[in-house]
Amino acid sequence: MILELLNLAWIFFKIGLFTFGGGYAMIPLMESELVSRNLIDLNTLYDFIGIAESTPGPIAINMATFIGNEAMVQYGFLARILGSIVMTTAVALPSFIVILLIASLGSKFLESKFVEEAFKGLKPTVIGLIISVSVGLMIRLVFPLIAFDTLTFDFSVFNYQSLIIFAVLIAIMLKWKKVSPIKLILISAVLGMIIYSIL
Repeated sequence: MILELLNLAWIFFKIGLFTFGGGYAMIPLMESELVSRNLIDLNTLYDFIGIAESTPGPIAINMATFIGNEAMVQYGFLARILGSIVMTTAVALPSFIVILLIASLGSKFLESKFVEEAFKGLKPTVIGLIISVSVGLMIRLVFPLIAFDTLTFDFSVFNYQSLIIFAVLIAIMLKWKKVSPIKLILISAVLGMIIYSIL
């Protein structure tokens, strides 16, 4: 159990260290680090994304907490709590260390031409990662049997309910540009209850 815990903690430390641009940018890293190693399956990861997005707090912390809990489920209740604490600490620790270093170096660090150019280079990458995750999630929710990692393109199952929810939310976002994410989450929850109970 200890080795498994340390291995997962190292993975989450790396995810926390290389995630720039917020929690959504960490999803491709989680997919490559956790799903490819069979530590968690893709559907469970997407379930956790939905839960983490629907609960208060940063998505990165919520995801680490949920996955830490799930990874230790076979070892009992206390191990699950320990898994949650260790993964949450591991994913938050790199940011904490970096902020401490920046604070100790002062404003000269942030005003450095090198740092400024590095951040400019990171922006397109972060945007690309978020777009990749968004499109990938949408495709996998609408066509659940598609698996990009194994190059399985099975279109036999079509989840039109998810497509309806996507279409309504996109229409809302196009019509009202500054809709609160909280409102969108609530709207999607209500739509899900209505659509999945009727169709």
